[in-house]
Amino acid sequence: MRIGELARRVGTTTRALRFYEAQGLLEARRSANGYREYGEDDARLVNEIRALQAVGFSLDDTRPFVECLRAGNETGDSCADSIDVYQRKLAEVDACLEQLNAVRTSLLRKLGTALARHPGTCGVADRNADGANESEEH
Repeated sequence: MRIGELARRVGTTTRALRFYEAQGLLEARRSANGYREYGEDDARLVNEIRALQAVGFSLDDTRPFVECLRAGNETGDSCADSIDVYQRKLAEVDACLEQLNAVRTSLLRKLGTALARHPGTCGVADRNADGANESEEH
């Protein structure tokens, strides 16, 4: 199949496919007239790349999965290098969650302090037209 058909089948653009090719993730064969030609395996590779990118993987992160598929494995995560990427990405997600939990804890503490200073009021009635609290001191 040609590049346009592959793009339609996998839900991406021809520009993205050319970029994948330039990055060494996709290898097009050339027909006699110079058109890029792709097969079902190429569609599978692109689907793998897109699925991984959809969950936050960079193109470079997808390389081990692509190489695993190219090596003839049934899935892109059948190889040790792919498992390593999963583990690294999970560690990154865990670190982000820790940061978000720290921010949440800080915000809850600040909210508690603010509410303790103004018991029984929600502050909405004290706001002026620009949304600032008239009684707030900066």
